[in-house]
Amino acid sequence: MFFQDLSMKGSNLGELEELILLSVAALYDDAYGISIQNFVHERCDRSISISSVHTVLQRLLAKGYLNSRYGGATDSRGGRRKHLFTVTIAGRKALTAVRDQRNQLWNSISKLAFK
Repeated sequence: MFFQDLSMKGSNLGELEELILLSVAALYDDAYGISIQNFVHERCDRSISISSVHTVLQRLLAKGYLNSRYGGATDSRGGRRKHLFTVTIAGRKALTAVRDQRNQLWNSISKLAFK
C-alpha cells in the first residue's frame, strides 16, 4: 500500500495538529500551552494564538494522541498549575505514519521534476 492506513474517522492530522504534536514530543516533560506556543514560534517562525494551541491540544486529547496531567502550583504563575501534555503511543504512531507518507511522496518525485 502506498499510504499508511489512517482511515479511522478523525485520525488524520492537520498541519497545525502535526506541528503541536511534534512540539509536545520535543518538549517532553515541559509541554504546556505557552511553552508549545513559543516552541512553534521559535522553530517554525509561525505565530499562533494561545487559544488555537489549547483548541488543538483538546482535539489531540480527544483523538487519544496525548495524555495530560497538572504540575504543581508555583508562585511565579500566581498559584496556578501548569497543564502538561505528553504524546501517547497512538500519537507516536500517527506522527510516524505522517512522516512515512511524506517520505513516500518525496521519494516518488523524479530528480528531473526540480530542474
